Amino acid sequence: MRRSRVTATAAGLVAALALAGCSGGDSDSSAGSEGSSSTAGDLTPVKLQLQWLTQAQFSGYYAALDQGYYADAGLDVEILPSGGDIVPQDALANGEVDYAVAWVPKVLGSIEQGAELTNVAQIFERSATLQVAFADSGIDSVADLEGKTIGSWGYGNEWELFAGLNKADVTDFQIVQQAFDMNAFLAGDIDAAQAMTYNEYAQLLETEDPETGELYQPDDFSVIDWNDEGTAMLQDAIWADAGRLADDPDYAETTVAFIKASLQGWIYARDNPQEAADIVTAAGSTLGTSHQLWMANEVNKLIWPSTSGGIGLIDQDAWDATVAMAQETSNETGATIISSAPPETAYSNEYVQQALDELTAEGVDVTGEDFTPIDVELQPGGN
Repeated sequence: MRRSRVTATAAGLVAALALAGCSGGDSDSSAGSEGSSSTAGDLTPVKLQLQWLTQAQFSGYYAALDQGYYADAGLDVEILPSGGDIVPQDALANGEVDYAVAWVPKVLGSIEQGAELTNVAQIFERSATLQVAFADSGIDSVADLEGKTIGSWGYGNEWELFAGLNKADVTDFQIVQQAFDMNAFLAGDIDAAQAMTYNEYAQLLETEDPETGELYQPDDFSVIDWNDEGTAMLQDAIWADAGRLADDPDYAETTVAFIKASLQGWIYARDNPQEAADIVTAAGSTLGTSHQLWMANEVNKLIWPSTSGGIGLIDQDAWDATVAMAQETSNETGATIISSAPPETAYSNEYVQQALDELTAEGVDVTGEDFTPIDVELQPGGN
């Protein structure tokens, strides 16, 4: 019999922060295209809703803005950060924005509830979600989570964890609602904590080990990577309004232009990670210098090299696997994300393929086959 329950640490009760897919630095600013401000009347206004605060997780969009790719495409783009108070797919479905960045499983749930949305570019090819334990904890596999206290942000961020637990037939566990930091884990309140490769994991490596006085090292931790476990789900994607795509030729044309410019931004971030990190900092992120660069580098690893034929193309196998897990994975209450397969309009490669064809014709490298991540040395506190 399953013996699982949900409890909450004091830090985990900050529910307002828990709606977003991942955590990061603080910013209350939105960003508009400075390069197009003087000619905004000649450009098509576009609002992009992010799923979290301004940080290098979204460096491609900020780079596209800063480098003038959006303006060159005839777009006056406004980037709208969230802080957990805005659900991006809801903002898109309600007509408040033109495009949104969100994780696929979350949007599949919204689609089943009636939202008419289409994944038009799957930016992140790989999952960034980890479950992290101390190396001496005895937790080296998903099976070792049996009987353990497991940290999870919840609010739609937990499904890869539950897919892994289901697959390993782990039924005896305690879920603790985790804040978007590693404090409860470091305090010993959580055996295995949720972390993103580009953020919370870095928080550990920029923290001083009280026993040694030195920063923690990767060898101090045991990491469960859902990509390795076969339960990774698709994460950051660009979503568009399915109804507008079908009914408004101008919106469909704008979608191609927006995707193309966004991909140019991501290609810039691939080739210039330090500059991309600096652009995000200038846009309002307050993350430390080394943490921001770490994030830019780790996000690049989620995108490059592209094995699907080009950045943004939705791989059928990865999509099908995410949909299957969304239907079959049950959480601690027995609920699943969706009860039936999503409509055909839930994703389309039509628009991103047009964008990729144009970039390829211009001689742009859209696969990054030779991509090599840089080495980033984290500093205390991420400074």
